[in-house]
Amino acid sequence: MKHLKIFGQEIIDENSIKQIKNCLGEEDLGVLTADAHYGYGHPIGGAVAYKDKISLSGVGFDIACGNKAVRTNVKAADMDTAKVMDEIFKQISFGVGRTNREKADHPILDKIAHADFEPLRELAKMAGEQLGTVGSGNHFVDLFEDEQGYVWVGVHFGSRGFGHKTTTGFIAMSQGKAFTERGKEGGMDSKPILFDTTTDLGQAYTYCLGLAGEYAYAGRDWAVNKVLEILQAESTFEVHNHHNFAWEEEHFGEKYWVVRKGCTPAFPGQRGFIGANMYDTSVIVEGVDTAESKQGLYSTVHGAGRVMSRTQAAGKKKWIRDDRGKKRPTIVKPGVVNFGAVQQRMKDKGIELRGAGADEAPECYKKLEDVIAYQGDTIKVLHKLHPIGVAMAGAEVFDPYKD
Repeated sequence: MKHLKIFGQEIIDENSIKQIKNCLGEEDLGVLTADAHYGYGHPIGGAVAYKDKISLSGVGFDIACGNKAVRTNVKAADMDTAKVMDEIFKQISFGVGRTNREKADHPILDKIAHADFEPLRELAKMAGEQLGTVGSGNHFVDLFEDEQGYVWVGVHFGSRGFGHKTTTGFIAMSQGKAFTERGKEGGMDSKPILFDTTTDLGQAYTYCLGLAGEYAYAGRDWAVNKVLEILQAESTFEVHNHHNFAWEEEHFGEKYWVVRKGCTPAFPGQRGFIGANMYDTSVIVEGVDTAESKQGLYSTVHGAGRVMSRTQAAGKKKWIRDDRGKKRPTIVKPGVVNFGAVQQRMKDKGIELRGAGADEAPECYKKLEDVIAYQGDTIKVLHKLHPIGVAMAGAEVFDPYKD
């Protein structure tokens, strides 16, 4: 195998290492970052550089999932955090639906409605309805306090149902079916779905990838701007990145399509926001130009990395429709996390928590400082952000679009 760089191999499970190797051909370049864990067809926390090919499996279902963070001109000591978090949870929608009445608007919606790839036009209504919604799982809208006492707003989510439907459409097309038909998604260790970028199908996928990327950026911008509006604050610094995406880049003097899944680009001077968990310190980092950075394809972690599955943490759920047709969870087998104890720990630390569930408890994740340490001299930490408010979809929320 030509190239596989692994950061923190001792804290990465063997399945993830086997999975990244399964994604690599002889001419491909691979990376696992220290937060890597097992995913569908491609490890989360992995990057692969392909020659003239792009990997749908590497991008994943949540196309252009990413993080945005902004520093505000408001001091945490001058803010009523509980009141602000109440407004965030009321004015921003978490989960599959839109609970608030305010619909976001953006020029990207017109682009989707008139997309060159015609099947995307049918997704314009869904895109409009979900723009600015956050989803569930580990997606969040958080408030932080930095070393100088300033409040930061941080968000994490992607292209929602629009990205998911785009991905399932291209899975079907990869099997010779129509975009609107249902394809077989394959198992966890299936070979990646690769498109030749010189073909019509490959070019159609890269075009749709670009639209989904713009859509995700627009959604995160809307959510952050809504929080700034609630705070009556201004942004004094911002950082914004995808971490489920593909870029055309040059490495070792050759051009590649680099697919990063749960993996943040960190070229020299490029900044990124890396979330920890709801309890611990998150960071703003900057890429550094070193030999190890080159070996790592200028890629770094996107979070702390899971060490416990959602089912193990929260228990096995069965979703049943109630009298109103809404899906609600029934616990079939209890999980190992006591979420009541987690909520108390958050309260004791002074963190205002809205929503979330046992599957997002801090113990489900590695320690962010550990995974960053394993990244060596590839990045430097610019700011440490301490959580003061966390908003996520509650455990009762059903969302088919989380990746």
